Amino acid sequence: MILELADIRIHPGLNTEFEEAIERGLKTVIHQATGFQGYKVNRGIESPERYILQIFWDTLEDHTVGFRQSPGFAQWRAIVGPFFASVPVVEHFNLVVKSA
Repeated sequence: MILELADIRIHPGLNTEFEEAIERGLKTVIHQATGFQGYKVNRGIESPERYILQIFWDTLEDHTVGFRQSPGFAQWRAIVGPFFASVPVVEHFNLVVKSA
């Protein structure tokens, strides 16, 4: 399993609207993507306009090719993109150690 980690900064004062939009986008667009396994979204405490989005994929290519090169990616960005204060920083990770 691959973890996609996106560090998202949104425009101030739009938290409620962004949280509704990201949940809608995850449930209606990303949830249907091949290789999608689940997600988590966390909001910053010290920086409330900062969000960490974690999406779990079967393979790296499920995200970087299958999803990013699909019409779903444009749909996703249309839903959440207007809230971005800057381009999200996205990285991918392999699981090394897991708790019981």
